[in-house]
Amino acid sequence: MPISKCPPKSQPPWKEWDQKAQKNGLRHQVHAVNGDRYVGEWKDNMKHGKGTQIWKKKGTIYEGDWKFGKRDGYGTLSRPDKEKGKYRKVYSGWWKGDKKSGYGIQFYGPNEYYEGEWCSDQRCGWGRMYYSNGDIYEGQWWNDKPDGEGMQRLSGSCRSRRCAGGSVGHGQEER
Repeated sequence: MPISKCPPKSQPPWKEWDQKAQKNGLRHQVHAVNGDRYVGEWKDNMKHGKGTQIWKKKGTIYEGDWKFGKRDGYGTLSRPDKEKGKYRKVYSGWWKGDKKSGYGIQFYGPNEYYEGEWCSDQRCGWGRMYYSNGDIYEGQWWNDKPDGEGMQRLSGSCRSRRCAGGSVGHGQEER
């Protein structure tokens, strides 16, 4: 009795095309349907490692670390400055799960910025806020507001304040 072998089964073409389309490792520029662009490392079809994302709608750029498709690690967020014609740094620091978390510096204007601790996109922990009028608040923050022990330096003087209700102006002066 003769033995016959079945021909090997071949995969449908879409499976091969899908394997080639999977993003793993370093990739050149990848364009999204909405016009966003990303250059960097991938893992299992997600941004993972070092990379640069450019959002088309506002022109915002993020350069830094990614983990499973979210900003995670150290990175810098910049936005275009229409007056000067170049990019202006908005935030530089640590991220976790696509939110500011850990130490970072947020720039609000040319002479106004916050440097200190962040939790879930809000100022919390110890930090220092520099205001454009020359005032400086250094102390504890909670829910994006001064709260707890801190010191407010008004341009020309220095006062120690204990903040209540998240407002520096409603604090109790210590002597």
